[in-house]
Amino acid sequence: MAGDLYCQFTSAKTNVRRPVSITQWIYKRALVEYSSIASTSFRHAQPSLCVYRRDRWNSVGGLTGLELEADSADHADVNSSPESFLGKTTIVASPQMMGLLGQVRRVAQAKASVLIEGESGSGKEIIARALHHYSSRRTKPWVDVSCAALPEHLVESELLGYERGAFSGALNSKPGLFELAHEGTLLLDEIGEFPLNLQAKLLRVLDGSTYFRLGGTRKLSVDVRIVAATNRSLKSLVQQKLFREDLYYRLSQVCLRVPPLRERPDDIKPLAEHFLAEIRPGMSISGEAIRRLERHLWPGNIRELRNVITSASLAAEEFRIEANHIDLDLEEMAQTPVETSIRTHAAGTLGTMEREAVLATLRRTQGDRQQTAEALGISLRTLNRRLSEYGQVRSRRVSA
Repeated sequence: MAGDLYCQFTSAKTNVRRPVSITQWIYKRALVEYSSIASTSFRHAQPSLCVYRRDRWNSVGGLTGLELEADSADHADVNSSPESFLGKTTIVASPQMMGLLGQVRRVAQAKASVLIEGESGSGKEIIARALHHYSSRRTKPWVDVSCAALPEHLVESELLGYERGAFSGALNSKPGLFELAHEGTLLLDEIGEFPLNLQAKLLRVLDGSTYFRLGGTRKLSVDVRIVAATNRSLKSLVQQKLFREDLYYRLSQVCLRVPPLRERPDDIKPLAEHFLAEIRPGMSISGEAIRRLERHLWPGNIRELRNVITSASLAAEEFRIEANHIDLDLEEMAQTPVETSIRTHAAGTLGTMEREAVLATLRRTQGDRQQTAEALGISLRTLNRRLSEYGQVRSRRVSA
């Protein structure tokens, strides 16, 4: 095609530059998504790549127009440079997260629903946004909702919508979140908090059945890619009869696990520097301060790291954060990376690690549940439910 995109490569053996179509190059190298090519964004390409249209290539093998040279500086370690998914900046440096993003790129092209598991604050929403970003639905709506933040009596009306007069106060019709996400992606965050008595209705919609708005008489059908996220073990909830088994299998056609920050220490330094650049541009952080951060177990994950960097930047008298400016709980510090790894693996299941993270944060806030919920990034209702499961009585303070 005259408008097709072509690449110019230099052969390592013959030192001859030749045109190769973008389509051929994708199949041979599998390095660049078509969306990146279409927007002339070549962050995943090789430094020597030149891009042009076929109609600009003349008969003697040269370019008649301006050649879009890929500067090698732009392709310097793409893995540690920030990416943006629907306005959320992502910093990835660790092998664990690079591998996860590789999975995301492959899974994004499928129509399967995806369940994202991970501790609170570990970056589940970023992964969900990346799934939408890399999918064929990326130009369609993105809608996200926290199931824990929705009052139980409003869950059905928010998801399915309602007609005027359906209930007291329904002065106008309102489309539900499924309708708003039609042909796009719907993120059901904290799906473990979804009311048990409404899970059958959710399952029916997810299976592609038509449904009515509340008070409606017209059947609706939607095409939505479902992504669910949770910081709880849905398998455990199924065993406890708190989550429908059929809904679990419908949501978990593909499962992705986001590792906690303590399992990916390579991300700590670039994340800390990124947060610092946002909070106090021009301020630096010492190597000893970074090493102190890397020894921490991070029960609050990335949210906790951002809070620590914010506090340290305000505590530093000069334009440099030192180790003494890092305010961390000594009980949650490991002496070496090896000890960090041992303590991480000794934590056991996801549910066990979550329990330890919640109780450690509760101790650090001296039993203040509101502060604990804010530090963990969950609602107070969710925190109270967790503590009830852990056998914690309601009190103002928790003993160490």
